[in-house]
Amino acid sequence: MAHKRASSLIPTRSDAALLWFTRIVASLGMAITAWAALRTGSMLVHGHPAYVVLLVIVFLAGAVLALRTWLKRTVPRRRFKALRMVGLVAWLGVAGLAWWLVPFSAVEPALSAMDSDANLTVTESAGQILLAPTGTTSEVGVFFQPGARVDARAYAAVLRPLAENGFTVVIPKQPFGIAFLSTGAFDSARAEHRPVDRWVLGGHSLGGVVAAMNAETFARAANDPSAGLLFYASYPSTDMSALDLPTLSISGSQDGLATLVKVNDSKPRMPGGSLFTVIKGGSHADFGDYGPQPGDGKPTISRDFAREQISEASLAFVRSLAK
Repeated sequence: MAHKRASSLIPTRSDAALLWFTRIVASLGMAITAWAALRTGSMLVHGHPAYVVLLVIVFLAGAVLALRTWLKRTVPRRRFKALRMVGLVAWLGVAGLAWWLVPFSAVEPALSAMDSDANLTVTESAGQILLAPTGTTSEVGVFFQPGARVDARAYAAVLRPLAENGFTVVIPKQPFGIAFLSTGAFDSARAEHRPVDRWVLGGHSLGGVVAAMNAETFARAANDPSAGLLFYASYPSTDMSALDLPTLSISGSQDGLATLVKVNDSKPRMPGGSLFTVIKGGSHADFGDYGPQPGDGKPTISRDFAREQISEASLAFVRSLAK
């Protein structure tokens, strides 16, 4: 009996393999999160804090695990090795998710559009960006959801003309850059910005899908705050054809993600009387200033020209709702 107990304490080859696997996974996870933090850059400050919290937790967990394993001079005998392996793989998967969530950071001219001037005040907080007119403010505002993993600042330049013409613009910062995690942001923000009491719900790509979800939700409310729906390279995921809501869809002919085929296929699901504008030569990434996007088509017009057309169409639409 004593011999069996002693032999059960002797490390095996699988114990040694588990120790080295743990060391490698811990070090790799730390490297992945450190790289993700470097790639994120200024978005560590300007993005939603949830992503920073994720990076810190994953990095610290890896650091503790690495220290505990690399400081061991002997191979310990381990129980439940299969479960430990599963846990390590799952933790490495979380580190990989942190790597995938690295956002598309805003570039010029969006960064310059974040500056206040005599026409509007730009306010940035941990949860949103507010473009507020300094003069007469319309009762209609715009609540705009960014695309997946896109810096909220990236839409400052394209939406700034709306604020310069009296329309309050709110751009939420989504947790981890995923619009589905920001479905409640509109309900929280709409009570903060008086005299605005009617809102155009807009969004780019995945953000447009969530904007449509919000519009459907509030359409059933007694005091529906929705004034209109604005799609940038996007379309609804459900049938909204029975919804009586002014809608504008702006798409790009060279979009490789929300292609014209997909946009056209969505038309039967759009609210009746929806308007469709195509930016000839525009791509998916032309709807914000965040650089190229994998899977997108190649634009045949300049970003400045595309942005100008998108802003003009958006302003005309919002103005029509304020009359």
